[in-house]
Amino acid sequence: MPKLSKSLPKYRKHKASGQAVVNLGGKDHYLGPHGTKTSKAEYDRLLAEWLANGRRPVAQDDEELITVVEVLAAFWKFAQVWYVKNGEPTNEVEAYRLVIRDIKRLYGDRPAVEFGPIAFKAVRQVWIDRGQARSTVNKNAGRLKRLFKWAVGEELIPPSVHQGLLAVDGLQRGRCQVREADPILPVALEVVEATLPHLPRVTADMIRFQLLTGARPGEVCAMTPACLHRDGEVWEYRVSGHKTEHHGRSRTVFIGPDAQSILGPYLFRDADTVCFSMAEAVEQRRELAASKRITPQSCGNRRGKRSKNDGKFRKGERTPKQRNEFNTGSYANAIKYACAIAFPAPAPLGCMPGESNAARLRRLTESQLDELKAWQRVNRWHPNQLRHTRGTEIRKRFGLEAAQVILGHAAADVTQIYAERDREKAIEVARQVG
Repeated sequence: MPKLSKSLPKYRKHKASGQAVVNLGGKDHYLGPHGTKTSKAEYDRLLAEWLANGRRPVAQDDEELITVVEVLAAFWKFAQVWYVKNGEPTNEVEAYRLVIRDIKRLYGDRPAVEFGPIAFKAVRQVWIDRGQARSTVNKNAGRLKRLFKWAVGEELIPPSVHQGLLAVDGLQRGRCQVREADPILPVALEVVEATLPHLPRVTADMIRFQLLTGARPGEVCAMTPACLHRDGEVWEYRVSGHKTEHHGRSRTVFIGPDAQSILGPYLFRDADTVCFSMAEAVEQRRELAASKRITPQSCGNRRGKRSKNDGKFRKGERTPKQRNEFNTGSYANAIKYACAIAFPAPAPLGCMPGESNAARLRRLTESQLDELKAWQRVNRWHPNQLRHTRGTEIRKRFGLEAAQVILGHAAADVTQIYAERDREKAIEVARQVG
């Protein structure tokens, strides 16, 4: 592979014509008589534009029409650098990847200047036909508009393209046939308590901590001892890299005595190491499985038989990478697997004795699979629901403003979504009023 060069394109003399020339992006640009101030000024201008455009030539005429796929490729490079927090890509990177995939499939080879409102609606219809909720479709539509807005700012396409896309309004509730997203409801404490025995101690403590503090799942996963301020009676976890940081807002999670007692054993580690280690949770899960083992250790696969410590992997087999930190996905998956044990699906939707989950899915008919998914939506929960549970409790006891502060919302109307109204209180008022 040739070594990449960081040198700039040179100001050269074209011997046949006597003009100065510079090659940008594989194309020669003639600057005027060689050695003159005018040619050097033109060289500086073209080079500055070329660098500002990411070492890409700026289109100068209609003959250099850029295609949609070229715009998408340029934006994808930008997104992978821009949507990053704490050195890791955010969820927006994956969201944009899916948006780019659908645009490319329908209009990748078309000139970008021809991508107008009708093309926009055609891509949006793909998302609707896929069964996405109205809010998700509108979010993806906003990403599509921002993508082409960025291309206008880079002078890849004329401003008229983005202006045309702005003329398409978002889908409105009650004025379209697109389904609404299911509301995220609080999870009952009895359901949480029934799930905890089937989880490693680390993951169970994460759930208890989140339930007490109302923290976001990602905030619990990323918490380190260095982020904690333990001077007062109530500790403060000052979150860095939170979801609203780019809006100039700060986020503090307040940790009371009960949450402190849960967190205490996890503070005796390096200041910049996460409190709740995924590696420790995996080890605890293996210990729990080993304690329930019925087959003698001398039979079957003994624990650690193919671990990386003994180096007994087969030829060509990749050594698995063990993550030390939870992320929101692995945290939610741990809860999902525990729910499957705590709340097994009824027959014939559940696994038969000795049957794997993959075999069960192959056995079920299409209607039974739909029935299983509907049953799981009712009998499974995820960590975001813990935040709703906490918000509802705080609002019930201390009011809306207290719930807004604890949950870290900038506006009370957002808290209204998380802290649902107390239905029992409304029923009691209606009973007494008549």
